[in-house]
Amino acid sequence: MKLLITGSSGFIGRNLCANFSMWPDTEILLFDLDDPPETLESHAKACDFVLHFAGVNRPESEKEFQTGNVDLTRKLVALLESRPVPLVLSSSTQATLDNPYGQSKKAAEEAAFAYAERTGAKVFVYRFPNVFGKWCRPNYNSVVATFCHNAAKGLPLRIDAPEKELTLVYVDDLVADLAKVLDGQKQPGPNGFCTVEPEYTITLGELAQAITDFAASRSNLTQGYDRADPLLRKLYSTFTSYIPEDKLSVAADMKPDARGYFAELIKSPHFGQISVSRTKPGIVRGNHWHNSKAEKFIVIEGQAVIRFRKYGGGQAIEYPVSGEKIEIVDIPAGYSHSIQNIGSTDVLTVFWAGEPFDLGAPDVFPLEVFHAQA
Repeated sequence: MKLLITGSSGFIGRNLCANFSMWPDTEILLFDLDDPPETLESHAKACDFVLHFAGVNRPESEKEFQTGNVDLTRKLVALLESRPVPLVLSSSTQATLDNPYGQSKKAAEEAAFAYAERTGAKVFVYRFPNVFGKWCRPNYNSVVATFCHNAAKGLPLRIDAPEKELTLVYVDDLVADLAKVLDGQKQPGPNGFCTVEPEYTITLGELAQAITDFAASRSNLTQGYDRADPLLRKLYSTFTSYIPEDKLSVAADMKPDARGYFAELIKSPHFGQISVSRTKPGIVRGNHWHNSKAEKFIVIEGQAVIRFRKYGGGQAIEYPVSGEKIEIVDIPAGYSHSIQNIGSTDVLTVFWAGEPFDLGAPDVFPLEVFHAQA
């Protein structure tokens, strides 16, 4: 399949090209507004499907709405007229508004629908709300991109109407929806329009707070949002794409002592806490128990033994572990436990705890675990 993508260097176009260029037996033909007209003409004659995302939304002159949105779409469908090629048109929810931009998008829609009526070609018109995701230009026409850019750089977030509600679509959901169109799994809606599912709603104030928290989590290590919330997951992924390339690394708060070191990596009230430690030969860590905190230990380097004894007595038990064979050892509540380096090199251990450490209520009670009886 030869797939023509107009607006290929834009935010959505880049995401489309990056994904559909990996499809087998698919050749991507590119066109942008600053390309010569001959490029569009030759690609239109050769393509099997068109994703028309080129357009103008922030022009220097209002006349550009006509040339970049209406005239370009009319020219494109005229070039496709002789052999009706399926067409996806990127429109906007503003097509229902009486402003120059909305009027131009409405006229482009009418040109696409007229092309479908004349030729019988399938036409899919999407009135996109606010689309967000990686590679979107900040300080342009996306509040998500602007908030992410500013928060990642430590700049203030301007919030004029915190109660204003936004409708959002994630760019990867948009790509997945268009993949269904290209595969023939989706048909135009009864009124000719298509939508991307899911759509999300969030207030401007909630959006600003979430992105501010994402930025703070890089230093406080606490991801307070619920990872089960798909919108927040997608917003967090988007935020990370705006972290400056020279700021991707943050020094961990290592707590060194004679035993080695201990450092927290990430924590959340929803998934607990992940930490890492280095333990020198012969050293024992732990010898305590928890009322309710459950843990998992994973030794990824060196040799160690993890020992348990149920609170109140009973036989001590032990689990030899090694970085040569990764095992995930559950540390149940109500058991005193320890981990000892029994090798000649340092032991590296990854710890997961079911809840973040709380200095005010640590749920850690000292209690020795003795060697298992012979």
